[in-house]
Order: sequence, then structure tokens, then C-alpha cells
Amino acid sequence: MPRGRSSTLALALSPLERDELERITRSTTLPAGLVRRAEIILRSAAGETQRAIAAAVDISLPMVGQWRRRFVAERWAGLYDAPRPGRPRTHDDDEVARLLGTVLRTQPPDATHWSIRTVAATTGISKSTVQRYFDLFGVQPHRRKSFTLSTDPFFVEKVRDIVGLYLDPPAHAMVLGVDEKSQIQALERSQRVLPMGLGYVEGVTHNYFRHGTTTLFAALDVASGDVLTQCKARHRHQEFVAFLRHIEAEVPDGLELHLILDNYATHKHPTVRAWLARHRRFHLHFTPTYASWLNQVERWFALITQRAIRRGSFRSVRQLIRRIDTFVTHYRAGAQPFAWTATADSIIAKLARLTKLINGTAH
Repeated sequence: MPRGRSSTLALALSPLERDELERITRSTTLPAGLVRRAEIILRSAAGETQRAIAAAVDISLPMVGQWRRRFVAERWAGLYDAPRPGRPRTHDDDEVARLLGTVLRTQPPDATHWSIRTVAATTGISKSTVQRYFDLFGVQPHRRKSFTLSTDPFFVEKVRDIVGLYLDPPAHAMVLGVDEKSQIQALERSQRVLPMGLGYVEGVTHNYFRHGTTTLFAALDVASGDVLTQCKARHRHQEFVAFLRHIEAEVPDGLELHLILDNYATHKHPTVRAWLARHRRFHLHFTPTYASWLNQVERWFALITQRAIRRGSFRSVRQLIRRIDTFVTHYRAGAQPFAWTATADSIIAKLARLTKLINGTAH
């Protein structure tokens, strides 16, 4: 009769245990150690040898035996690490609550907001611990976000109208986010840009020369991500009508055109209204006041500003326009729509929560 350790590690699993272990091994978010242990148990149940398992999961032979024994003795609980001893907490829950209350509900006497050092000096808690609690609870007193609430009496109706165009566009129609980015300056840096290198970022002077401005008109097709653009010297109603003619010429006949616009006076000029009355396939949808963020073309303007304009140096307006046209050409070649997932109800509910927070009635 042969002596020594058995070459196979047969282990019986219930259907529920097998399903759960297989789910763990397929996971991409669970800890790698737990995934490896689940694979050890599954391979053991399949009758693989201990040496084969060790080679397959890249772990030592003794560790294979240890996790198998842990599972046999404790089943699921055996696959998880036992709590490790450590020093007791220096600050209890009440102290942490007082720290957070100090930061969230009060203001330092000599500043507009708290910092890690001022909180540490006030509470007697070390700077590193304050930083850790800030990270843990997502407290960022050094940052702030700006907002403006719309005062439009028809806010709800306009939100439902525009979001409805995004989520359920009409048939045989094209939905376009239309706007102009005015006063784009052709700025030339007074000295050459220092290129980025290993260990240091790109360097640019704060001095510059102004060489004029241009206005970028854009119409974003929210369904495809394609964009129509024109650069013009000014942004009066004459230029806006000319851009509408450009849209009229570029979009095939037979498609209704739904244009999403902000409340800029040019968009409502009598000349514009008269032109639209003669071109009945154009339908205008205005965003609520102080809510131009509803127009997806604003996101595209942020994109071109970040990638092509803000960090450029231009010796003339003509050079600036060439840079814009080059970006647009490359963008259109691989254009993709922006993903819009917000519903009208979710936007209105968020506004309601913000209003309650401002009024101090939030629970």
C-alpha cells in the first residue's frame, strides 16, 4: 500500500457552493487573493493534484493545503482573512463628529474656510489624521463649485421639452444644439513655450499679444456627434442668419430641424424670426434662463477650447481660424455622440434638493 500524501485533493461541493465559487473566480472587482482561493477550491473539487494547483495559480504547495483545510473546516468563512490585531483608535466617534461639525458648520475667525492645519490647531488632532478623515468622508473645504439657479417660470416645461428631444427624438428629424462661442482671442505668447519634459510640465509665459478675435458658430447633431461650424468676425443677427442658411444647405431636404438654443437676444431678433417663418422645417427650442448647460453643444465648445484653443499661441486671427478648422475636420472624421442619460424628472428632483439645501429645509 503506497505511503505519503495523496496525489489528488478530492473535495465535495454543493451546487450552491460551486456556483458561488465560480462567480468569485469570474469577478474583476473582488480582491485577487479571494479569487485565487476560490480557484484553489474549485480545482481541488475537480480532483487536480496539489502540485498542479500550485503551478496553475502560482502559489506555494503549503498554501494550497492551508486554504483547502480552511475551507473544509469553515467553508465560506475559511476563504476570508481573519481580522488582524492593531492598536486601538486614538480618536473615538464623538471626536470625529466634533471635527466634522467644526469644518461643516463653522468658519475660522481669520479666514473664509478651514484648512488641514487650522483644523488640527483647533481640535488638537494631528494634521495627518485630519487629512485621513477628510479623505474618508470626502470633505474638501479648499474647493468650491459655482451654480446659478434658473429663474425661468417655464423651467420645468423647457427641461421636459429639451430632454425629450435627447431621449426620444422625433422621426424624420435632426436635433441640433446650436450656439456661438464669441470673442475667441488670437493670443500670441511673448516668448516661446518651454516644451514638456521628464519631470517637468510645459512652461508658458503669462505675457501675450492680442491679434483680434473671432466668433465660432456651431451646430451639433446630438444623434451622431457630427458638427457644422463657421467662424465669423462678429456675432450679430446677420451672422446668425447666415449660419442658419449654412445649416439649411448642409442638411438634406425632407428632414425637420429642431434647434436647441439659449436666450441670447440675437436668436430672437425680428430678422431671425422672419427668416424662420419662411423656412418652416426649422423648429426652435430655447433652454431655460441660466441653464445653457442643457445644450449639448456647450460640451463640444469646452472640448475644442481645451484641445485646440486655450493652450495655443496664434500670430493672427487667420491662424486661429485655421487651427479651429483643422480640429473640426479631425473631430468630424471620428465623431461620436455625447451620452445623455439624465431624465427630466431626475434634473427637476436634483434642483428641488438643491433648493431645499439653500433654504435650509433639507433633512
